Amino acid sequence: MGQRFLRSRKVRDKIIAAAELSKNDTVLEVGPGEGFLTEALAAHAGRVIAIEKDMRFVALLKEKFCNAENVEIIEGDILKIQNSKINPPVGGQNSKFKIVANIPYYFTSRFLRLTLEAEQRPELMVLMVQKEVADRLTAKPLHMNMLGLSVQAFAKVKRIAPVPRGAFSPPPRVDSAVVKIFDISNDFFEKHHINQKQFFALARRAFAQKRKMLSNSLGLKGDTRRPQELSLEDWARLAETN
Repeated sequence: MGQRFLRSRKVRDKIIAAAELSKNDTVLEVGPGEGFLTEALAAHAGRVIAIEKDMRFVALLKEKFCNAENVEIIEGDILKIQNSKINPPVGGQNSKFKIVANIPYYFTSRFLRLTLEAEQRPELMVLMVQKEVADRLTAKPLHMNMLGLSVQAFAKVKRIAPVPRGAFSPPPRVDSAVVKIFDISNDFFEKHHINQKQFFALARRAFAQKRKMLSNSLGLKGDTRRPQELSLEDWARLAETN
């Protein structure tokens, strides 16, 4: 399944610090694997709900945390849970929680989209992602992309630390980075009175032809800009007039 298990305590400490955990926090961990990060989460948070897809690790985790009253191990696929419109098992509709995870690289984009568009969203997320994904998430105009725009429309994104390949076992073929996604809300859409579906449909049309000027890709007469050159506020103005 592409698992790469974090082994660096230094990196783990940076993840925990970025999550700003207290004993009042509920943390949803996705893909805990062997429980290396779970141990630290349990020591700092009031409740940890770890969702693991691989039944082999579920058995290991349940044995490892059998005496930890604040740790709950659930066998399941987080993408199926999100797709089925079932809220993460953290409590009621208004329950607050945080997501801290070393997620498999192959579903990072899909996981982020489903999480940010869900009715029940986390207060913040601290995620281990591929360095290339971190670059896309934190992109600014001239280098903007569909993933970066999709996340930045809902939240602020901050790169916390680079993570070398040697921090994992087995080492991946690429470098990684820890990112923090916070201040998650619909404020951007509400402020500009923008329909989310129409906004993203417009952006997808433009990025599908990212080498073309907006005058060609979106039919905006005289607009010589390309989609990667636009800021979030530029996209808001486009959405308001289209």
